[in-house]
Amino acid sequence: MIPLVATYSIAACDLDAGQWGVATQSKFLAVGSVVPWAEPHVGAIATQAYANPRYGPEGLRLLGEGLSAREVVDQLTAGDDGRDHRQLGIVDAKGDSATFTGDECMDWAGGVAGTGFAAQGNILVSEATVTALADTFAATAGRPLADRLLECLAAAQAAGGDRRGQQSAALLVVERDGGYASLSDTLVDLRVDDHPDPVGELARLHRIHHALFGATPRADWLPVDTALADELREHLARLGYDGELESAFARWAGTENLEERVEGIDRIDPVVLEELRNR
Repeated sequence: MIPLVATYSIAACDLDAGQWGVATQSKFLAVGSVVPWAEPHVGAIATQAYANPRYGPEGLRLLGEGLSAREVVDQLTAGDDGRDHRQLGIVDAKGDSATFTGDECMDWAGGVAGTGFAAQGNILVSEATVTALADTFAATAGRPLADRLLECLAAAQAAGGDRRGQQSAALLVVERDGGYASLSDTLVDLRVDDHPDPVGELARLHRIHHALFGATPRADWLPVDTALADELREHLARLGYDGELESAFARWAGTENLEERVEGIDRIDPVVLEELRNR
């Protein structure tokens, strides 16, 4: 068996947004390299305890063939002699879910599945950790999936978390063509591999990710009038970006990895303007 991935996780979806994802925290190095798996319009999978990483790709393949979350859990575990030591949570393309905890998983271990989510954990302080995952997911309905999953992790940690402590955390959210340059299905893929406060650090990284790759509705962008254009030139010159405004602005945005939020110079995303003002 591979090393024990003692952890808590939630696999979930937002059908209206076309997003599936997994969030997880563990007293285990680089939990994001083992637990979370997701594919848009197919499903999301969390595999943990004495984890079987093949549950990830094999489970997504079975989901892609049309099997339900429960059918995939049953098929994966039925063919695995180590199933008594495994833990697994799945949400399928329809938002149906299932969770599995083997009889030999270390206490406290268990899970709960509901509409659009499967929450599970092992070697936890108590059942309250998994309850917090489920309750928080329900309470945050209507918000972006990534934000909801991060709040779930924070609530679970506050409720007790992993009995052994904290070390790593991960957030994976997928959406068809929702990632970088609309050429990737990976909307968010953030990992904290070794940190004394992995959930807090993951939230900090997500704030940076949103600033760089998030989207402000075009209607909320600000028109660049003469006064604002002069202000932009002043900020850019102070930072060493001289020359024609549109070119200088594009060069600065590229340096700061903000090019996804820039489209010419007639209007400006207020997030980009704030970043420039704060430099």
